[in-house]
Amino acid sequence: MDIHEVLQFVEEVVYAKTGQHLNDLQRGIIEGTLKRQKYADIADTYRLSEGHVKDIGYELLQMLSDVFDEPVDKHNLKSVLERQGNLNISLGDNNINSNSIGYINVCFDQRSATPDKSQPATPDFQQGKYQAKIETIGKLRQFGLSDEQIAELLGLGLDEVKKIDSNNLT
Repeated sequence: MDIHEVLQFVEEVVYAKTGQHLNDLQRGIIEGTLKRQKYADIADTYRLSEGHVKDIGYELLQMLSDVFDEPVDKHNLKSVLERQGNLNISLGDNNINSNSIGYINVCFDQRSATPDKSQPATPDFQQGKYQAKIETIGKLRQFGLSDEQIAELLGLGLDEVKKIDSNNLT
């Protein structure tokens, strides 16, 4: 598994939990952190100030802590990702590889989820959220999750998940 696949895993878990996508800088911070780069080096790559990258890095690690329901910092990011995604990440030559990916353990406590009050509760917004969940089903199946796990993760009925044919998803 290369860095892009690791970032895709993080992207999908973050999106499933928050409904937000990672931006380029957040992806770069994850990659740089896994490669043991300093914030100054990441900042140089993106032609940004070190302070700005540190601020975004702090916010990102807090978000990942919430998403994975355990403390995440620069020093334990690799082990958290390995544990949460059942990944084997090797940093031998500054590349991230995986020998195997058996399953992804994505468990969220639905009781602790708080609704996003910044978004309007309009039918169009609700339909958009539902469509995003439907599009996520195929991706989660690719990671080997069962329909039961997907239904629980996305807060959908098992019948809804089963009627979605992965060949018809975009």
